[in-house]
Amino acid sequence: MNWIVKRFDELTSYELYRILQERINVFVVEQNCPYEECDDKDLKALHLYLEENGHIVAYCRLLYPGVSYNEAAIGRVLISEKYRRKGLAIKMLKKAIEVIEEKMEQKCIKLSAQVYAKNLYEELGFKECSEIYSEDGIPHVEMVYESN
Repeated sequence: MNWIVKRFDELTSYELYRILQERINVFVVEQNCPYEECDDKDLKALHLYLEENGHIVAYCRLLYPGVSYNEAAIGRVLISEKYRRKGLAIKMLKKAIEVIEEKMEQKCIKLSAQVYAKNLYEELGFKECSEIYSEDGIPHVEMVYESN
C-alpha cells in the first residue's frame, strides 16, 4: 500500500466516490453527526489517502493557506474502522506534514482536532491554540504545528 496524493481534478470519479463514502461512514454515520460534507474546500485541497482492495483505509485533506485558516490546514482526518490502532494515523499525519512542507512550501499548519484525539496530534508537535468549543455537537480544539 502506498500513499496517494492528488488534487481534486486528478481524482477519478471512482476515487472521489470511495473517499466521500468513507468520510460519510465515519463522520456522519459512525459519529451520528449530520453536517454538510460537500463544502467546496475539496475543490481547493490535496487529498492524501491509502487504499487497499478498492477501499479507503486512511484519508485526510490538505488545505492551502486561506481556505480554512490563514495557515495551511489538515482536515477530515480518518482511519477506516477495521484499520484503527495500527499506527496508521501517525504515519498519515507525518506524510501530511511532509506533503504540506514540500508541495505547499508551508511550515505552519493548523487544524481543528476532536478533543479525544488531541494527544495524537501533540505526539507530532501540534500545540493547542484555542479553548475547547463545540463543532456539530462534538468537542474540538484548534491546534497548530510549526516546523523548524
